[in-house]
Amino acid sequence: MTLTKSTVFTVLTAGAFGTIAFDLFGQAISPLFGYAKLAPVGLAGATLKSVFGANPAGAAHLLHTLTGLIFYVVGYFAIARPVQRAILPNLHWSITATVYGVALWVFALYGVAHLIASNKPFLGWTGITWVALWGHIAYALVAAWVLEAKGVVLEIPRRTVLA
Repeated sequence: MTLTKSTVFTVLTAGAFGTIAFDLFGQAISPLFGYAKLAPVGLAGATLKSVFGANPAGAAHLLHTLTGLIFYVVGYFAIARPVQRAILPNLHWSITATVYGVALWVFALYGVAHLIASNKPFLGWTGITWVALWGHIAYALVAAWVLEAKGVVLEIPRRTVLA
């Protein structure tokens, strides 16, 4: 597959809808039912402060938005799904997306929140930990669904190895 404007637009659309699903679940639906409320902008701000020593106004919102709009969806589009298709081509995309959502959760709550922003690993295994798990899975499922519905899948070319 060649990278076209249509593909880029679809990837950005998938990231946008995934981010909306994540924020809607974590900041509205979860607290509506009495569970924890996610604070991804707060984590982004703490990360910026830890890495750069400052968190300028608006920067944390920008980081959160760009992460969901571009970086996380590109990880699924360019890494998770192509690798899965090369190794287990008959596996349904929703399983790949769910596993990818769990991987995003580990990255966010251990890699970013703990190793970079110096919070407790997985934010101390509190209620926010589990809301974040389901939020990242929701993100990945929605973003992947958009890509799959539009047929946007990056193929890894197979090479024949001569013996």
